[in-house]
Amino acid sequence: MEKSDGWKGLGDKRLSRRRLLMDAASVGAGLATLSLVGCEEQGQAPVRPSATPAAVSPTATPEASPAAVQATPTQEVSTPVVEKMLPIALPAPRLKGDMSLEEAISKRRSRREFKDSLLTLEQVSQILWAAQGITDPGGLRAAPSAGALYPLDLYLVVGGQGTEGLAKGAYHYDPRGHALERILEGDVREAVARLAVEQMFIAEAPVILVITGEYERTTWKYSDRGLRYVHMEAGHAAQNVYLQAEALGLGTVTAGAFQDEELSRTLGLPTERRPLYVMPIGHPAA
Repeated sequence: MEKSDGWKGLGDKRLSRRRLLMDAASVGAGLATLSLVGCEEQGQAPVRPSATPAAVSPTATPEASPAAVQATPTQEVSTPVVEKMLPIALPAPRLKGDMSLEEAISKRRSRREFKDSLLTLEQVSQILWAAQGITDPGGLRAAPSAGALYPLDLYLVVGGQGTEGLAKGAYHYDPRGHALERILEGDVREAVARLAVEQMFIAEAPVILVITGEYERTTWKYSDRGLRYVHMEAGHAAQNVYLQAEALGLGTVTAGAFQDEELSRTLGLPTERRPLYVMPIGHPAA
């Protein structure tokens, strides 16, 4: 662009400043017009115009970046997607069993050897209900919770021959609907056992219960003291599982030694939920 006499001499500073502002405003307006036209025509964020604005047509499709292509609703993204499945409704829990509470307390033991036999869906339902099931029309649950804030979530790992009516994989328990939602396909019991400091007997159980805690649900009200409350609640739920397992003729044990972050990644847990207990459950071998 050829410079004017005002630019050559630089004599009149006010004239130069005025022309600078006018030129800048003109260029800015042109860029804004091109961006708005592209947005209206394509429904996309503004993109950088080409080096020759005169050649850009108002109806031309602006060149999209890789990020813009991925964000387009009709664009196929080549990332693995877990098929969304409908929740699996569990049988209603029994409120009266064949063993008294006193007898269950008397027989409770930590059991690490399991038979190679299936659990029924009724047994799984009863154990999950005992840990976190709804026991009151107002939403109160089987295990006590500080402020009724309920920071725990339960995940069930099922083996290839683990439970009647459940495919192998990992499931999240929904207390409100008393249902399971599959979040992971495949048998990951061995992986869980290896992450639990190579306690391989865990992989021999037909199912593994993983109790997780979301601290923020409690600490917003009780501050740092809420951390203790979450751990106490995990203990309440685990003891319920122990007693319910004994009443059903099953066995379990609590494992607290495991690699937290690796276990979370293996099960695909949300980052805010931390694993607190690993409990293999099955028919005791002896």
